[in-house]
Amino acid sequence: MPRQSSTSIAAIVSQFVDQLSGALEEEALNRAREAVLSAVGGGTRRGPGRPAGPQRGPGRPPGRPRKKPPIQYCPVPGCTNRAAPVFGMLCSEHKGLPKAKVKKYRADRRAEREKAKEKAKT
Repeated sequence: MPRQSSTSIAAIVSQFVDQLSGALEEEALNRAREAVLSAVGGGTRRGPGRPAGPQRGPGRPPGRPRKKPPIQYCPVPGCTNRAAPVFGMLCSEHKGLPKAKVKKYRADRRAEREKAKEKAKT
């Protein structure tokens, strides 16, 4: 059996080492990519529907619940019922009032508040 020269064996070993290092580098890149995607949350593809977890508004920091606005009452004098947007910010009893009267009631209430503020300042 003829002996191969040392240069051809060195070439074969060099080619094998290059292929092996390329395969190892590719495997390391794949593992790193999977780790980054799983940490960021882009590793799994979700189907249609609501995302999992508690829902929060876009401008609120996580952990702080939404602060509700103050309750609005019917602007009609003497009425203590809650106002509803469905009735034009009137209560269900006064939803049929003319808009001019409602405007007058709101202006009167605003004027009373201004008087109270002026009185509080002095």
